[in-house]
Amino acid sequence: MAGFFQILLISFGLAMDSFSASIAGGMKSQKAKISLTFKVALFFGTFQAVMPVGGWLVGELLDNFITSVDHWVAFILLGGIGIKMIHEALSNHEKEIKTVLNTKTLFMLSLATSIDAFIVGITLRLINLPFFISVTTIGIVTFSLSFVGFLTGRKIGVLLGKKVEILGGAVLIIIGIKILLEHLSV
Repeated sequence: MAGFFQILLISFGLAMDSFSASIAGGMKSQKAKISLTFKVALFFGTFQAVMPVGGWLVGELLDNFITSVDHWVAFILLGGIGIKMIHEALSNHEKEIKTVLNTKTLFMLSLATSIDAFIVGITLRLINLPFFISVTTIGIVTFSLSFVGFLTGRKIGVLLGKKVEILGGAVLIIIGIKILLEHLSV
C-alpha cells in the first residue's frame, strides 16, 4: 500500500507540468470542442506513461554501476527535477503560451513536459516500484489532470498554473529525501 501511495505522489508530481500546460492551452482555446480536450489529455498522458519506459531501459543498461549509489541517484534526480520545477514556476519571465490546436505543437509540448518522466523511469527501477502499475498510474493521473486542466484553463487565469508547478516540485523533492533517508537507515 505504501508503494502505491508513493507511485501516486510521483504521478501527481510529474503531471503538474502537463496540468499547467493544459491550463495555458485551455486559456488560449476557450471556444474549443471537447474533442480537443481529449486530444490534449491523451497526448500528455501517453507521453508521461511512455517516457519512463526509456528511463527504465537506460537504468537496465547501467545496473551494475548504479546499484551501489541508487539512493543517491534517486535523491539527486527527484530533487533536481523538483528544484527545476519550482525555479521555473518562480522565474520572472512569462512562458509563452502556445496554442494546442496544432498537433505538431502539442507533440512538442508533450515531449517537453515529459522529459522529467524519462528521468523518473530510472528512479522507478532503483526504488523497486512495480513498473507496469507505475507507468499506467502516471499515464492515467496525467491524462485526468490534463483533461481537468484544459477545461479549467478555459475558466480561470494563469495564477493557478505557477502554484501547481511549485507543489509538484515540492512533492518530488520530498520523495527524493524520503528515499535517501530510508536507504541511509535514518
